[in-house]
Amino acid sequence: MIKFANPEYLYLFLAIPLLIAGFIFLNIRKRKSVEKLGTLALVKAMMPELSLKRSYLKFWLTLAAIGFGIIVIARPQFGTKVEKVEKKGIELVIAIDVSNSMLAEDIKPSRLTKAKQILTRIINERRDDKVAIVVFAGEAFIQLPLTPDTQSAKLFLETIQPDLVPVQGTAIGSAINIAMTCFSNDEDIDKAIVLITDGESHEGDAEQAAEQAAKKGVHVNVIGIGTTEGAMIPIAEGATNMKRDTQGQPVISKLNEEMCREIAKAGKGLYAQADNSNSALKALQEELEKLQKKEIDGMAYSDYDEKYQIFAWFMLVLLLLEVCIFDKKNRIFRNIRLFK
Repeated sequence: MIKFANPEYLYLFLAIPLLIAGFIFLNIRKRKSVEKLGTLALVKAMMPELSLKRSYLKFWLTLAAIGFGIIVIARPQFGTKVEKVEKKGIELVIAIDVSNSMLAEDIKPSRLTKAKQILTRIINERRDDKVAIVVFAGEAFIQLPLTPDTQSAKLFLETIQPDLVPVQGTAIGSAINIAMTCFSNDEDIDKAIVLITDGESHEGDAEQAAEQAAKKGVHVNVIGIGTTEGAMIPIAEGATNMKRDTQGQPVISKLNEEMCREIAKAGKGLYAQADNSNSALKALQEELEKLQKKEIDGMAYSDYDEKYQIFAWFMLVLLLLEVCIFDKKNRIFRNIRLFK
């Protein structure tokens, strides 16, 4: 299959019929001008060095060169090439809270949207790392296994919504334990967990899970998202109706900052509160930069192979031939009768 990187240039081929029509028109005018001097046979006898066939050949060579030139700038690609890219980074597992409280809008546009924005930027800046994604609410599961393909990780982040986990709650301990299963057995590469949550409805054992992770050399970094003042929870993302308790009062969700700090402390990692600035992102990036990087598995990229060079050579050869052919017969090669 042939693919063109710049297919819009192929429209230049529409000018080819105009060039041919222009050439024919000029030759008709030239013939009429010659016929004013006498018959064609008489004029040819008076100019034995002139060869009309040479001028025709020069035109067709130039036209063919123009055609190849159009193909060159359109950049044809076919076949595939495989390129291996070596990376040097760490193993990073992202655990993101998708409980309903993450829909609160005390952080604009919402806690969950802000969390995804922060994580996308982390992945962009740490494209040499291996990344895995764990989602959790009342239970946790792996959304994306550990992979060096950071582009896929960003695509998975975009699809994350609260309905991914049917059981509501905030099972942070389970999320950390599941995150630990994502890492490889390579002891020479540093590993880290980035946990982003509002810390609400904490279901125990999170500090213990973080402490166990730290003992195995895995730092647990926590990004607390939300405000201590809190906000009401929409029944769905962007909805105007709010969740209410059994007495009909709006449910207010607040950031459990103290709990988030305790988890980060147990996991020997960083705690930062995400607000409407980029301070948490910068702090986390500085923390991850302290970790020891190692060369990880190279990725093989398959892409269309550029083949415009072939057509460029054809164009060059045709232009050289056109330059070497004169309208008049060359005295050195006059006895070689390629053009009678």
